[in-house]
Amino acid sequence: MTDIEITPKPTPVLTRQGMWGSGPGDVSGFGGISRPIVRHVRASRPFGSWFDEVADKLESLVPGLADEVNTEHGELTFYIPRERLLEVVRACRDDAYLRFETCQSVSGVHYPDEEGAELHVVYHLLSMTHNRRIRLEVTAPDDDPFIPSVTGVYPHTDWHERETWDMFGIVFDDHPALTRILMPDDWDGHPQRKDYALGGIPVEFKGAQVPPPDQRRSY
Repeated sequence: MTDIEITPKPTPVLTRQGMWGSGPGDVSGFGGISRPIVRHVRASRPFGSWFDEVADKLESLVPGLADEVNTEHGELTFYIPRERLLEVVRACRDDAYLRFETCQSVSGVHYPDEEGAELHVVYHLLSMTHNRRIRLEVTAPDDDPFIPSVTGVYPHTDWHERETWDMFGIVFDDHPALTRILMPDDWDGHPQRKDYALGGIPVEFKGAQVPPPDQRRSY
């Protein structure tokens, strides 16, 4: 792959403290680590390898997407507006040159500091025909957590979207049965959001309790 010129998008530059970024509550033993974080870096052309060909083809099918690309770690990611998601996944599946026949996973991410784009959903697409993988990333704000369901294009994402709803509270419009899949139906909240309490929640059936991080044993 050729050298790639990287141009950061104007997004917040954070400083992560400790192993997990949890500040003084970090009990990992790495509390002294401090490092800056820059997210969602955009790449400049040429992307290298087959990335330019796929970007050009997708641009011809869905104009306006080719420059919203990340190529970090040798992986190709397209940043997609949520209102164009279904248009993009249909093109990725149906076009003979792209032919991404399957979506291998749908993953949620919560960035509470990204105002107006706190919730992210990442789709991992695989072309078995061409032996290629790409990612699509879509965002939604906390106060409008709605993203179109891709189950009409990739039916097997049914369970992936249910888990993402369960863990992050992202609502997938037109999903056939968006119900919890890991937590009990009456569970309050979405446990993988970063504003969800760490510990201190009674463990069902055993009568035990996990203390909050700042009350756990220090080493």
